[in-house]
Amino acid sequence: MGWKPAPGDSFAIPDRDLDEDTFVLSNMTIEVYPVPEGRVIGFNGTTEWALDDVELDEALWLPREDQLRDLLGGTFRSLRRGDAGYEVGITLLGEDRTFTAASPEEAYAAALLHLLAAAGL
Repeated sequence: MGWKPAPGDSFAIPDRDLDEDTFVLSNMTIEVYPVPEGRVIGFNGTTEWALDDVELDEALWLPREDQLRDLLGGTFRSLRRGDAGYEVGITLLGEDRTFTAASPEEAYAAALLHLLAAAGL
């Protein structure tokens, strides 16, 4: 399961004094393009004066709620807001589990991490 960058995807660039910044792929300002060594994320114009491009494996994908839900696939059962935060319910091998977090994305991510661990990944 690898990131296939598409317009609208968010990402961060760790370890370059940009840890607090989030970038969004766009067809105009930040886009992915091939180079002989692989694929890079290019910063066009004056969007980020300190960067020309970044290798794809240097970027950290920040998946959206819908992308996380899609990755849960058929195990996903529900998303609701509870007293303790957002709750994502999944069913894995007949067992119902609920994951609670402050945001929907964090609850989806916790559920996905559980699935990956159960699969030994």
